[in-house]
Amino acid sequence: MAIAVIVTIACFILSALFTKLLIPTLHRIKFGQQVRDDGPQTHLKKQGTPTMGGIAFLAVIIIAAAIAAFFKPRILPVLFMTVGFGAIGFLDDYLKIVKKNTDGLSAKKKLILQFVFMAAFCVYMMVFDINKTFVHIPFTETSIELGWFYPVLAFFVILGTDNGVNFTDGLDGLCSSVTAVVAVFIAAASFIKSADISIYAMIVFGSLLGFLAFNSYPAKIFMGDTGALALGGFVSASFLMLGEPFLLLIVGFVYLAEILSSIIQVSYFKATHGKRIFKMAPIHHHFELCGWSETRIVTVFTSVSILLALIGFVAL
Repeated sequence: MAIAVIVTIACFILSALFTKLLIPTLHRIKFGQQVRDDGPQTHLKKQGTPTMGGIAFLAVIIIAAAIAAFFKPRILPVLFMTVGFGAIGFLDDYLKIVKKNTDGLSAKKKLILQFVFMAAFCVYMMVFDINKTFVHIPFTETSIELGWFYPVLAFFVILGTDNGVNFTDGLDGLCSSVTAVVAVFIAAASFIKSADISIYAMIVFGSLLGFLAFNSYPAKIFMGDTGALALGGFVSASFLMLGEPFLLLIVGFVYLAEILSSIIQVSYFKATHGKRIFKMAPIHHHFELCGWSETRIVTVFTSVSILLALIGFVAL
């Protein structure tokens, strides 16, 4: 426990320092956020705010995890997914900002790259992991062995989570706050289940808190796809390592709500030729247009995540 606290504090300090140093650098090279014209009008003031800030906390995660891996080698697959998906996000951000390609990395190329990392992770889980392909059914004592069906479930879990986390990154501090709560849950659940990834989750938690010092409202920096996709890789891989992919539907409900609201909005819009269910999707924008402030939305969504994490402990 003492080591976890020390690691968390160290990562917090390093992440805050790296982020503070990164902000003027991103300003200087004009790596600023491009705000969508069809988004909430209140977001226009965010135009030019430095993005790709995920580089800062991702760097801290890599440094700390590289040291921790000597003592806890089982964190390496989760680190692999974090860095791999972060690299995809970095490439997407780079094309959008430096190459002025508003679409960034094409959906096809992004999916191919994600597939490569997911395939490597599944091979590890099926061949080398001590828990193999067992998954636990929440609120029961039952675990089932999925065998060759495991990659199918893993792909849905990873892709769904990664997109959900990315959609959550739409307000100052929202993705950072929600994922910090999820990271604490992962750390505690790993300790309870002896899954050996607790230290990694605390590394992510401390790094996110340091970044959040500059990402909370009014944000001085955004994480970009670099950070959001990296966090999606971390969350999905961690729950798979825990053998708790179904529990992610509870603890990560905010991610689920964000992506489902977008899917429902688009589907309903097409089916009804222009009608909408939400004022705007993802759902945090709906609440914005209902008059909620950004800080209120972040507070409520984070509080909901804390409550769901407590339910998650009951379901373990």
